[in-house]
Amino acid sequence: MLAIGCDHAGFTLKNEILSYLEKKNIPYRDFGAYSDDSCHFPFYASLVASAVQKNECERGILICGTGIGMSIAANKFKGIRAALCMDEYQARMAKRHNNANILVLAGRITPKDTAFEIIDIWLNENYLEGKYETRNGLIRRIEEGGSMSGTNYMDMAFVFDHPLIQHKISIMRDKNTNTKEFRELVKEVSTLMGYEVTRELPLEEIEVETPIAKTTVKVLSGKNVGFVPILRAGLGMVDGLLTLIPTAKIGHIGLYRDHETLQPVEYYCKLPEDAHDRMIILLDPMLATGGSASAAIGFLKQRGVKNIKLMSIIAAPQGIQKVHKDHPDVNIYCACVDQTLNDNAYIVPGLGDAGDRLFGTK
Repeated sequence: MLAIGCDHAGFTLKNEILSYLEKKNIPYRDFGAYSDDSCHFPFYASLVASAVQKNECERGILICGTGIGMSIAANKFKGIRAALCMDEYQARMAKRHNNANILVLAGRITPKDTAFEIIDIWLNENYLEGKYETRNGLIRRIEEGGSMSGTNYMDMAFVFDHPLIQHKISIMRDKNTNTKEFRELVKEVSTLMGYEVTRELPLEEIEVETPIAKTTVKVLSGKNVGFVPILRAGLGMVDGLLTLIPTAKIGHIGLYRDHETLQPVEYYCKLPEDAHDRMIILLDPMLATGGSASAAIGFLKQRGVKNIKLMSIIAAPQGIQKVHKDHPDVNIYCACVDQTLNDNAYIVPGLGDAGDRLFGTK
């Protein structure tokens, strides 16, 4: 079903489009405006964008005088890709390249016959994934508050710059921070990062009764999430995330880096039986060469896991590039991207060996 909305300047074209949709037997839901009396376009943009965002309608059409205002307002909603199209070519590219889920038209500029052609193309064109999905992933990264970090905009890392996270990492870097403090800081940073990493967990509605009245509320839906630390340093991040989701299941992947070849070697892998039905958050505090993380992602995929996120506290550009090259479908989340790696493949300036500092070993 299509959601459709307009302001006073788009009212005439909207009525023409409604008649056209009815002739084509295309179901729609009209969110207004219902007259050409002067009104404020953001209200109708929000109604249509919310309906698409919540999957109440598959796609939407918005119309104002120029289309510009509706585009700006609709694109403020997370997950909305509203495209202003003035001709057939733009309509085709809006779907092929950008997978636009809201079409915006200019009521005072676009003739109705052109509008009909634009709508037909947009409804029937197919989205081309591949490199375009990578680019749309970058848009989602901006939407999540991430920055274009590292040496290449294709690095695909969400970098959290929250003041609390940065403050705590500064203390972690200090070589004089003892094991107890370091362990507590890793837990705290993991909790803060986990709040954002789990933002896309699915919800479902249930009914509860408050002390005042019955109401509909949202709760986490189904088999949601699992945490898989890469042994051993990843263990330090688990408790922080369990603070947020205490019912999550835990798996473990044991890898170590051969100090001569610098290649990952597997020695242990045990996952929840239903890992393939869950969002799996792979935990590794230090993303250095990326070899271990990439190998661990490969192990998860071999066991049928499709929804994977990698969460690291500090990353090197080389590690981000490695993981993104091998697994472009996996989002990388980190708190800092440091300068580079040294000859021993340690992150510079980094914070040393996270495992040793967590467990008091050398």
